[in-house]
Amino acid sequence: MQKVIIKLIGFYVNLIALFTPTKAAQIAIDIFATPRKGKPTEGQKQFLDSAEKNQITFDDLSLMTYHWRGEKETILLAHGWESNAARWKALIQILKKLKYNIVAIDAPAHGMSDGQSFNAILYASCLEVAVSTYSPDIIIGHSVGGMASVFLVHEHGQQSLKKLVLLGAPAHFQGVLERYIDLMGFNNRTFRAIEKFILTKYGHEPRYFSAADFTESFNIKGLVLHDEQDRIIPYEDALLYEKSYKSSQLISTQGLGHSLRDKNVYSSIIDFIESP
Repeated sequence: MQKVIIKLIGFYVNLIALFTPTKAAQIAIDIFATPRKGKPTEGQKQFLDSAEKNQITFDDLSLMTYHWRGEKETILLAHGWESNAARWKALIQILKKLKYNIVAIDAPAHGMSDGQSFNAILYASCLEVAVSTYSPDIIIGHSVGGMASVFLVHEHGQQSLKKLVLLGAPAHFQGVLERYIDLMGFNNRTFRAIEKFILTKYGHEPRYFSAADFTESFNIKGLVLHDEQDRIIPYEDALLYEKSYKSSQLISTQGLGHSLRDKNVYSSIIDFIESP
């Protein structure tokens, strides 16, 4: 039933594109950029209450950050789509025992942060405020949180950063967009209208926003973790990072899916951040 509804919405947007392509593109982007979940549950709130909470601001958005103080390097955690800072609970508990200084952020329109819409470019700008506030040595990003972290470094430089961890991260926006187009059943007219809309708003076509290509100039050490059976972000994206991000290493997993919540993944992360 859900698939039928999605295709009906796609048909409606395609119909609008016959007469007003710009309006159709706006509707399509609004659907694409509006998360339908990501607010914390009561259990997640209890965990997040163990942190010091600090609101930072980008433009007119108030963004919630969570700080667990420690004596060692500062680590910034960036969650993905329709999630929130509590997704890092298991990793945070490990990092706390090792006495790292930990900061997690709720992305715009997620968790306890303001906003109605979300995209990786906006997220990167919000992460830049967090970097300026906390001066992290390491960023760990899951999914679009990883992509936004790459956009951040590309746009603003590595600043205090020494290491970057990407978990199930998309390698290019074009692929994400094409999968959305296919899901919704948008036709070529609508697709072209969306591409024109993005070009007008951001000054570049979607294919420009290739996180993997951006990493070619990075000299900070990187760790890329990706499951070969990831059904959200294809494993091929990890191979693009492996090819472009020369100072990174790729660790592949089997059967963990997109979330990569696993003790062996956490062990790999700890080994990486504690290595010289």
